[in-house]
Amino acid sequence: MSQQNNYDENDIQVLEGLEAVRKRPGMYIGSTGPGGLHHLVYEIVDNSIDEALAGYCSEINVEILPGDIIRVSDNGRGIPVGIHPKEGISAATVVYTILHAGGKFGGGGYKVSGGLHGVGASVVNALSEWLELTVQDGENIWFQRFERGHYDEELKSVGKTDKTGTSVMFKADGEIFESTVYDYEILLRRLREQAFLNAGLRIVFTDRRDENNIQGEVLHYEGGIRQFVEHIHATRDLTSLSGDVIYVSGTQGDSYAEIAMQYNDSYNEIILSFANNIHTKDGGYHETGFKNALTKVINEYGRKMGKLKEKESLKGEDVREGLTAIISVKLTECEFEGQTKGRLGNPEVKPFVEKLVTEKLMNFLEENPEAANIIFDKCMSALRAREAAKRAREAERKKNAFGSNSMPEKLADCSERDSRYTEIYIVEGDSAGGSAKQGRDRKYQAILSLWGKMLNVEKARIDRIYGNDKLEPVVAALGTGIGEEFDIEKLRYGKVIIMADADVDGMHIRTLLLTFFFRYMRPLITNGNVYIAQPPLYRVERNKKVEYAFSDEERDRYIAELSENGKYKVETQRYKGLGEMDPEQLWETTMDPEHRTIVKIGMEDALRADETFSILMGDKVEPRRLFIEKNAKFAQNLDI
Repeated sequence: MSQQNNYDENDIQVLEGLEAVRKRPGMYIGSTGPGGLHHLVYEIVDNSIDEALAGYCSEINVEILPGDIIRVSDNGRGIPVGIHPKEGISAATVVYTILHAGGKFGGGGYKVSGGLHGVGASVVNALSEWLELTVQDGENIWFQRFERGHYDEELKSVGKTDKTGTSVMFKADGEIFESTVYDYEILLRRLREQAFLNAGLRIVFTDRRDENNIQGEVLHYEGGIRQFVEHIHATRDLTSLSGDVIYVSGTQGDSYAEIAMQYNDSYNEIILSFANNIHTKDGGYHETGFKNALTKVINEYGRKMGKLKEKESLKGEDVREGLTAIISVKLTECEFEGQTKGRLGNPEVKPFVEKLVTEKLMNFLEENPEAANIIFDKCMSALRAREAAKRAREAERKKNAFGSNSMPEKLADCSERDSRYTEIYIVEGDSAGGSAKQGRDRKYQAILSLWGKMLNVEKARIDRIYGNDKLEPVVAALGTGIGEEFDIEKLRYGKVIIMADADVDGMHIRTLLLTFFFRYMRPLITNGNVYIAQPPLYRVERNKKVEYAFSDEERDRYIAELSENGKYKVETQRYKGLGEMDPEQLWETTMDPEHRTIVKIGMEDALRADETFSILMGDKVEPRRLFIEKNAKFAQNLDI
């Protein structure tokens, strides 16, 4: 307390140039983890796509080179290379070294652009170990190299050409990122999405890191977002709803909107909205306009056809059950909320989209009565299920199973009530549950034992969940409710940890529970409350010295260490189930916060998660077979 506070004007720092980006990279790319790393690629590709939106680029090549170097090339106009009137250096150099510099601020460079803030190129440059820029302007080939955002030589001509375009090659900085290794599938999904959103654009993606196994795809969809819907539905059943994708589009002044939609036999909705090719994961006025119009049109159609009773009305959740829809708008000036651009804030877009969908969707229903009847009947079926779920929910409340202080019989609760410190283990089987109850920290850890086959919610509506003897205890213990009634504020435990055997049955239990959380308690996942426990596979012992191994490689290492390279005999035990561990072992290996390993379940890509659950737990067999064949190489330590 006696130390003098010397905080004065000398402590105020001004970060010059790109220093601010390197000092606080998360402000510009979200994180320095895998998300931020891949974001570098998106920023450069988005610049090329802006050229395509302007009508000057028809092909983009994206390559992962050996050493995880990225190269993005396009056949657009090429970044302007002339001397910038204010900065006195090449305009291309300005774009790559000065924040908020670009052709997207009303200067006539781009009418429509996703790069609202003009920081993409310079941020990538700042966060790269090195970056090389090559520009072709139809006459000369221009080149400049940067290292961590700085350059020693000005942009210079290195040859002649009659082609135009821009090529950017960069190596992400290992001093900034946790890892600089790119995930092929993550980049492929993003590039495919962009190809769908820009009908006719050709994106060639190639992974050249392994010269013996070069892989890649040509992403080119003349059908645009229609094919986007078809791609999503490749893993879903359309047997009773096999109509064409419904497509509407229209313009209002300089604004353009297009919507593609189709129903499937599932009970889940997928609505993906985009503004200037940017995925607005939190929705916005364009999504609200679409939802309002869809509910209004189907209700009006039902009344016009005499299919709805006088006081009967379909809700939004009814008309969206089993719907997949892509909403894409292109605007001169997009107003996004936050740097992450998660929500579109242009209010004028709502009446535009609402009017477009209302008029054109009603025309479609009137001109296609067979398809209209199938869609309407599905919506009415959803309404009946919602009413049944309401009755079931009220019946359960009367029995004190939901929304009360009545806890499940198999729940061994903890004494602490502050959810910041509490955790619940959902354990497969009574034997493992018994060990967990005995070995736990009773103050902070609750145990809920489950047994028997759980309901696959991918094939069931919400009305079947209420009263289900396997899912009811989970809902009651967590205290949040499900579906529309879910309230994260009522969650009784900060961590929800799934603990199951490391075999096929255990993986099935985990998948069923995760499917349930994803479909009916999704905020648990988005909020980061769900974890998977990682019990050891082996116990290795010599002379009362015990090591627990979580993989075959770790087991072999411990055997070598304890046997002193084969001189002494080592006892090795393979755990085939949690029930084989006594309470002390289960605590030491799987439940002690000081030593355990638990994996947080995240949802960076909701569409990928939705697709995976549909493949694994849905009715279609062929996509599941292909998924297993493709991913079998990643499965380890399975007892089949």
